[in-house]
Amino acid sequence: MLAFVVRRALLACLSVFLAAVLVFCALLAIPGDPATALAGLNASPEVLAAVRHQLDLNEPPLTRFVGWFGGVLRGDFGTSLNYRTPVGKLITERLSVSLPLALAGMVVACLVALPLGILAAMKRGSWLDPLVTTAAQLGAAVPSFWLGLLLILLFSVQLGWLPSGGYVPWRESPLENVRSLVLPTLALGLGQAAVITRMTRAALLEALSQDFVRTARAKGLPGRTVVLKHGLRNALVTLITVLGLSFSQVLVGAIVIEQVFSLPGLGRLALTAIGTRDFPLLQGEILIYAGVIVLLSFVVDLAYGFLDPRIRYD
Repeated sequence: MLAFVVRRALLACLSVFLAAVLVFCALLAIPGDPATALAGLNASPEVLAAVRHQLDLNEPPLTRFVGWFGGVLRGDFGTSLNYRTPVGKLITERLSVSLPLALAGMVVACLVALPLGILAAMKRGSWLDPLVTTAAQLGAAVPSFWLGLLLILLFSVQLGWLPSGGYVPWRESPLENVRSLVLPTLALGLGQAAVITRMTRAALLEALSQDFVRTARAKGLPGRTVVLKHGLRNALVTLITVLGLSFSQVLVGAIVIEQVFSLPGLGRLALTAIGTRDFPLLQGEILIYAGVIVLLSFVVDLAYGFLDPRIRYD
């Protein structure tokens, strides 16, 4: 098991390094000059030269990458050109909004999807199965931002129960903080719940079609025991993959939801960085997103090895 963990950890580190290389190269290819964006279009050549020298833009790309990635390894992502603040500090502040939103959205998705998927698999052939499947297909087809607008129209405009946007920090008012995140959480979670529902049903039906399940039924075990103890346990490998991918999609989907509900999270910060050509901030944010996704993949791999010993010896 230790060798399995070490191999996966080394692969994760390599993935993060390759992601850093791709991010740096991709931003080099983006048209636009950070010095011009910072100094202004009417800046004199002398001012532009001074700004480029201050930002080390005259250095070769390889030298700039080594300096930037070396700083990342020390926890220094550089300084934002627009905010004149360390990138790490900005990302940490915005994570306090984006991370709870993504986690809450994933919790909502699991609470809705897992029971519905299990129920649809258990009631296969009854009227409940096509009802759940059809609802899941419709839910998967609805964009999260459009669902967010519908939630605002119903719960904010028509009923007036919840705020339509904005964010109240937890330290100022815990109740208002929760109220400001309810609608964004539902918009994120319900859309992803549709995908998880369909995958849960499919994975459980595949597990229930195996010979060991038929043997358990032949021994006279109750149907609920067969489904939950034997079928669901063997469907967990597939479900963990789905949940890992879903959390990545929720985290990325929060970028759009933050715009819809005017939340000061990483998504709005990234769009601001794109508009102002704030390359150090944009590099740091993309690398953080890539690191989180790689970390999720690493955790999923470890869960594979724990649930199925055959995987760790491959």
